[in-house]
Amino acid sequence: MIVGIVGLGLIGGSFAKAYAAAGHEVLGMEKDVSVLEFARMSEAVRDELTKENVGECDLVLLCVYPAAALDVMKELGPAIGKRPLVIDCCGTKRVIVEPGMKIAKKYGFTYVGGHPMAGTQYSGFKYSRADLYHGAPMVIVPPTFDDIELLDKVKTLLAPAGFGKYSVTTAEEHDRMIAFTSQLAHVVSNAFVKSPTAASHEGFSAGSYKDLTRVAWLNPEMWAELFLEDADYLTEEIAFLIGKLGEYQEAIKANDRNRLIALLEEGKRRKEEIDRR
Repeated sequence: MIVGIVGLGLIGGSFAKAYAAAGHEVLGMEKDVSVLEFARMSEAVRDELTKENVGECDLVLLCVYPAAALDVMKELGPAIGKRPLVIDCCGTKRVIVEPGMKIAKKYGFTYVGGHPMAGTQYSGFKYSRADLYHGAPMVIVPPTFDDIELLDKVKTLLAPAGFGKYSVTTAEEHDRMIAFTSQLAHVVSNAFVKSPTAASHEGFSAGSYKDLTRVAWLNPEMWAELFLEDADYLTEEIAFLIGKLGEYQEAIKANDRNRLIALLEEGKRRKEEIDRR
C-alpha cells in the first residue's frame, strides 16, 4: 500500500509511523522542511508527497487544519485521480465535509470525512507514535450511508492504524457530540488550572487533579480554531455546565445537605447508566 500523509504532527506522524511499521510505503507533505527530513531519517516517511506521485497512492490522509486541508484538496485535486481514497482527520466536520465533497466531485476523486479519536496533550512529530490509534475509535462521515463497499474500503485501508471501533455519522452529529466529549473537557481543564490555589497544589493532589488537568496542556492555536468552528454547540455545553455548577454552589452555600446528596446521587446514577450502555 502507498499512503500519502499531509501534515506530520502528532496525528499525521503517528499514522506515518503506523503504516511504515506495517511495511507500507509512506509519502509525506509538511510545510516545515526540517520535520519532513526528520520523518525521513526516522524511516516513517520514504519520500515527499507531490502532485506527481499523489495519484499513485491508495490512501491520502489530510492531517492539518480544515482550511489547509481544503487548500491541499484544491491544489492536488486535478492530480489525485480515481485510485486514492482521501480522508481528512480534522477535529470538526461541518467546516470541511461539505466543501470537501464539492472539491472531490469537481475533480473526480473519492473523499470521506474522518476523525481519529486519539491524541495526547502534546503536539508535534516528536511525540507521535505507531500505536497511538490502537483500539481507539474512528469516526467516519461518508458521502452516503448506504455505500457498504466504500465503508469496507475505508476500514481496509485504515486497518494498519489499529482502530478498535468505527462510527459512521453526519458532520452535524459529529460536531454536536465532539463539543461535549472533547472540546468541553479541554475548556474545563484549562479553566480549572487557573485557580490561584493550583500554584501550591504539590503534596496535596493525586489522581483527580492529574486526570482533570491533563488536557489543560494544549495547543492554543489549534484548540481556539476548533472551539470557534464549533461555537454554537460548545457554548451550549458550557452554558449547561455553568448552570449545573450553580446548583452545587447554591446547595453548599445554603448548607443544604439533602439537596447536595441528591445532586451527587443524580450524577453518580447518570454515570452508572452511561457506563452500562
